[in-house]
Amino acid sequence: MTVVDTHGPRETAGAVGGNSRRPRRGGLRRSSARLGWGFASPALLVVAAVMLFPIVFSIIMSFSNVNVTGNGFQLSGVTGKNYSILFGSQRYWHDLEFTALYTVVTVTIEMVLGTLVALVLERLTVGRGWLMALLLLPWALITVVSAQLWAYIYNGVYGVLDAILNSVGVHDLNVLGTPTQAAIAMGVADVWKTTPFVAIMVLAGLVMLPGEVVEAARVDGARGWTIFWKIRLPLLRPALAVAVMFRILQAFGLFDLPYVLTNGGPGTSTESLAVLGYKVLFNDLEFGPGAAVAASTAIVVLVVCLVFLKVFRTQVGEQED
Repeated sequence: MTVVDTHGPRETAGAVGGNSRRPRRGGLRRSSARLGWGFASPALLVVAAVMLFPIVFSIIMSFSNVNVTGNGFQLSGVTGKNYSILFGSQRYWHDLEFTALYTVVTVTIEMVLGTLVALVLERLTVGRGWLMALLLLPWALITVVSAQLWAYIYNGVYGVLDAILNSVGVHDLNVLGTPTQAAIAMGVADVWKTTPFVAIMVLAGLVMLPGEVVEAARVDGARGWTIFWKIRLPLLRPALAVAVMFRILQAFGLFDLPYVLTNGGPGTSTESLAVLGYKVLFNDLEFGPGAAVAASTAIVVLVVCLVFLKVFRTQVGEQED
């Protein structure tokens, strides 16, 4: 009697079939990925052109001899003259110092205030939605509109602040007429507008925190600020890092607020790098040095962001270890 083993061929067939299906699945994934890139490529090309063309063109212009003609301007040759003019200007170094100091001070204040506001909103159980909507009103306003609003408040003749100061016996305080007061006034307007953004970012991070970690800390006897400093704040680092990155990019490229509120004055005391680049390009028609201002500002922002990300990753790695 002959016994036929039917299990061997089935297993072999299954193994062959399984091996044959794996390449098909891999090929399907690759074809799906190619199809996805194909559909997205037109939009990606448009975005890349819109984003990269001004940056590349400004860098090329900053290293070129720019000749202004009746029909516009022409680029000829390669030169470093624009950067030598830029780096030899005391005005450029003053504006760089002011922009960096302004960024550090305002971003620090906004992070502290935004975190405190987020902690308050997190504890609210009634009316949180309404308060968040009211909180976002300053952030939703166009910066030019909010700058005009604060210009009216700071006006020394008919402004609200002047009327309040006169009622308490302080007269003839020209807020926007002295360098230090103008810088503080501009910082107050910026903090008022952008603190809600930081608060929403931090609140989103607080909502996403794992509740069991906090409960375990409470079981171990931790309370109040100890839980915040030792547990919640380290877990909030990703959300805080994103908020800081956005605010550094926005604050270092500050243009509309000083241009509308002070026009860089009095003198050049509140002039940011963006305002300097605008004035050099469009007021003085110095296209080469103006492009050098824009390119150098972009490089400084890139270096600051890379250093910040490096420090952030190092801290996160040390915390995980």
